Amino acid sequence: MVSATNFHSEFQRRAHAAVVEVQSAICAAVEVLEREGGGSGEFVADAWDRSGGGGGLTRVIRGDVIEKGGVNTSAVFGELNPQFATQLAGTGANFFATGVSLVLHPKSPYLPTVHANFRYIEQGERRWFGGGADLTPYYFFAEDKQHFHDVWRRFCDDHPGIGDYPRFSDWCDRYFYLKHRGESRGVGGIFFDHLFVDASVPGHDEALLAFIRDGGLRFLDAYLPIARRHLHTPYGPAERRWQELRRGRYVEFNLLYDRGTVFGLKTGGRTESILMSLPPHVQWGYAEEPAPGTPEAALLAELRRPFPGDEPNP
Repeated sequence: MVSATNFHSEFQRRAHAAVVEVQSAICAAVEVLEREGGGSGEFVADAWDRSGGGGGLTRVIRGDVIEKGGVNTSAVFGELNPQFATQLAGTGANFFATGVSLVLHPKSPYLPTVHANFRYIEQGERRWFGGGADLTPYYFFAEDKQHFHDVWRRFCDDHPGIGDYPRFSDWCDRYFYLKHRGESRGVGGIFFDHLFVDASVPGHDEALLAFIRDGGLRFLDAYLPIARRHLHTPYGPAERRWQELRRGRYVEFNLLYDRGTVFGLKTGGRTESILMSLPPHVQWGYAEEPAPGTPEAALLAELRRPFPGDEPNP
């Protein structure tokens, strides 16, 4: 379990406090959304320890609006596997990492799945931040995509010198791309990594910490209005089956490409917490395509727009 003894610096402690603040704010707001949708789901807290050092708090909800969701925090430290250490951006095997990561899978096919994470990592002498948020709808609404992106554009603009919406948005599109399918996972958002602390610039680490804390709190502005817009839209078994087929793409991405999944498993994180991101009900068909002119076909037209699948260099 995370305690004061886990932190080797005041900055580590404050970085962890920031992600815990974000976790608390998001869980409280999602529980309100549950009640607005006629549900009674509440988050269940599950504290865990990592044998190599540190631990975390997994908070999971199974409700009537959010079929399965989790908002997780962790603070882990220790020694990396030497082979895996060479794949990261720092030096040596000693590391510290803290962050908040969330995935919400709504029950209604008209509410999009959403993912976000904000993190701080130290490896040897290097320190950096990363994170982002992305939206995965099952039915495409241009106004939802516009709203989501507008919030993250304003967020970046409010942090000059750090936020870079055009770059982070493009990075998100490239990162959340299923190369083997020729499809985007969703309609984007922002993604960033390797925002290194410049020790020669006084206060640079504080500015970066403020950036990720603000990003975590802005998540509520980005997602809740979209969820509320579709909260009471009726649906039936056909829409539900389409949602479960599309959830299969979400699973494929997380298991094949997601860096956070790989990092968690490679650093000995808690498997249940890492794989919390997977949806509770999912299907795989065989070469199924929706009929032309249907709302389902409109989603695929959006996700299959020509796009280069190679991730840009950080």
